[in-house]
Amino acid sequence: MPLRSTVTDPRFVLDDFEPVYLRTWREGRLEKKVEAAVAELADCRICPRDCGVDRLADETGVCHSGRHAPVASAFAHFGEEDCLRGWNGSGTIFFAFCNLRCVFCQNWDISQAPAGEEMEAAEIAELMLALQERGCHNINFVTPEHVAPQVVEAIAVAVPRGLRVPIVYNTSAYDGLASLRLMDGLVDIYMPDFKFWNPETARRLARARDYPEVARAAIAEMHRQVGVLRFGPDGLARRGVLVRHLVMPGLVEESAEIFRWLASEVAVDTYVNIMGQYRPEHRVPDNPRYVDIDRCPRPDEMEAAYTAARAAGLWRFDRRH
Repeated sequence: MPLRSTVTDPRFVLDDFEPVYLRTWREGRLEKKVEAAVAELADCRICPRDCGVDRLADETGVCHSGRHAPVASAFAHFGEEDCLRGWNGSGTIFFAFCNLRCVFCQNWDISQAPAGEEMEAAEIAELMLALQERGCHNINFVTPEHVAPQVVEAIAVAVPRGLRVPIVYNTSAYDGLASLRLMDGLVDIYMPDFKFWNPETARRLARARDYPEVARAAIAEMHRQVGVLRFGPDGLARRGVLVRHLVMPGLVEESAEIFRWLASEVAVDTYVNIMGQYRPEHRVPDNPRYVDIDRCPRPDEMEAAYTAARAAGLWRFDRRH
């Protein structure tokens, strides 16, 4: 049955939809993308870490990933936004490792430590097709920033074999622009985080001082490719950008700056999930270096975040029903 949707404006409804990768495939551009993606691995500048290692020879850098993508899990996920999980779940494929070092990471056991197994493109394609077969509404690549070329390879295998659901690129927004341009014509839905506004906060909490600058450029490129989030008549997301922002204790002013930027530089119609599920994890609990974030956000901080978003002009907020 259709989901109840907050979208009533017909500008945000797609009556006719075809995954963008099908046109890319028909026009013969998919093979060229694979060639370009694999070439990127030889001198890896895939993400902003710019390690320069030869991953074709299984050399590794910050992300600890070589020629093949490490896959931690694949399953129908019912914890995503309503417009993604629907009634059959979002077909999530979680990649292990990460190019950030968030001290509060809730998935640190797979982002900061070995997990799962390395898979070739054909094996990842099998996962994609199996998730589609069980009725998942989309294929949701989680933490793909460091394995973007391998994602391109897997899509190229899955499409001729019958893949027909939207592809979701679920990322921290610490993405290289070259990688995102490889995704142009492959990804229907971008779901970036926008974590921090202040470079010093990003340095202290994620070891990436350039994160705010990188995230702004990445989200702008994502919006250029797919625009604001649009839905099918059933209430499921079909194409566009869905920005997630995790409200953190004591950092509401950074939230406000992020919302002002989204409204003024991307679009006031940007669809935003303002999340309140931060909790102290990983290196934070009982650590004097992070005492300021060793708590959950208070209700007044959540309310202040929503107030700031509305003051900026944003109005399309994700709400769970």
